[in-house]
Amino acid sequence: MTRILHRAIHKEMPTAVSAEGITFTDAEGKRYLDASGGAAVSCLGHGHPDVIAALHAQLDKLAYAHTGFFTTEVAERLADRLVAGAPEGISHAYLVSGGSEAVEAALKMARQYFVEIGQPQRRHIIARRQSYHGNTLGALAAGGNEWRRAQFKPLLMEAHHIAPCFAYREQREGESETDYAARAAGELEAKILELGADSVAAFIAEPVVGATAGAVPPVADYFRRIRDICDRYGVLLILDEVMCGMGRTGTLHACEQEGIAPDLMTVAKGLGGGYQPVGATLLNRRIFDAFADGTGFFQHGHTYMGHPMAAAAGLAVQEVIARDNLLENVRDMGAHLRARLDETFGQHPHVGDIRGRGLFQAIELVEDRPTKAPFDPARKLHARIKAEAMARGLMVYPMGGTIDGARGDHVLLAPPFIVTSAQIDEIVERLDAAVRAALA
Repeated sequence: MTRILHRAIHKEMPTAVSAEGITFTDAEGKRYLDASGGAAVSCLGHGHPDVIAALHAQLDKLAYAHTGFFTTEVAERLADRLVAGAPEGISHAYLVSGGSEAVEAALKMARQYFVEIGQPQRRHIIARRQSYHGNTLGALAAGGNEWRRAQFKPLLMEAHHIAPCFAYREQREGESETDYAARAAGELEAKILELGADSVAAFIAEPVVGATAGAVPPVADYFRRIRDICDRYGVLLILDEVMCGMGRTGTLHACEQEGIAPDLMTVAKGLGGGYQPVGATLLNRRIFDAFADGTGFFQHGHTYMGHPMAAAAGLAVQEVIARDNLLENVRDMGAHLRARLDETFGQHPHVGDIRGRGLFQAIELVEDRPTKAPFDPARKLHARIKAEAMARGLMVYPMGGTIDGARGDHVLLAPPFIVTSAQIDEIVERLDAAVRAALA
């Protein structure tokens, strides 16, 4: 009998005993292709010798030092690397243990920034429906994942939500991508004016929406419009790249493809590749200077922030990605993955959309393709697909509630950056079989 409070209490989980490359092995000897990187985490796959060597070396020197007493060489090196590769204006990194912590820190930084510069009335956070920013209370309040939020709403701070940029579901018939981008971005300006232009602190968004809606990219100049609106009203732009960042979409940061730079950015999953829990909030010089010239500190902290072992993992993972030019493989294999998905599911009567960037792709399941009508949520199609995939030795990341938190099913794919074309072929073949079985 397990003593762990598992995610699903009545479900018996297989026991993972080893992993190598993109393959897991369980206690029964069954092997699984990791086509989702867990939750878009394992960017280097499993058991990479260079990362393991870096962790051994760091453990031999120093396992832990509290940041109230010391900094460490490895944490400084990781911060230097993150800032060197960051969008224009980013000057500092705040090292934490994961994505939710990174978002919590970003929200607090936004609030403290305005207190420091004498605008304490700025308190409102605006986000988008069908977003996900983490599971701690502040991050959950900012996020737009209704299923995760529902029972905890009495505990959540006030936050405001506008429509996502979700072309498959929101773009009108006959509406151009440019016109749709303008309309979707215009919701932010309308919400700022509704709340009071001098009362909004920040707008937070995923450049490519992850788990809640399934690898949804923006269209046209949507994010350039968002950046302009934020600048016009003095609102900070927080880009949440916890899932879509650190190379997942084919560039180190997803926002590079939008031609914009944020005021604050969160990264995590692909930063350490699962070898240690690590994340970071990246902040621009303006915010840092406000703290430095004001109270002289950021009023926040965690016991394990800047953890040397976590920093060693993040540094090693990023060094391997750069040395081995793995972002080129993300782009090449991402194109191959998209081609195979199009070939396999492009005319499927129950696949309404295939979308994503790089090695961050998804299919959305529909009961009726012409009308885009979703399956009955009671059918739990996403859960059936996951079970059928696991039975076939395939790990994918399906979710329900794609449309509004209740209706809609999608399957997210986020294989490691080291994936080969042959492995992608096998992933798509097994996914095809799993979808067919779940629909039977």
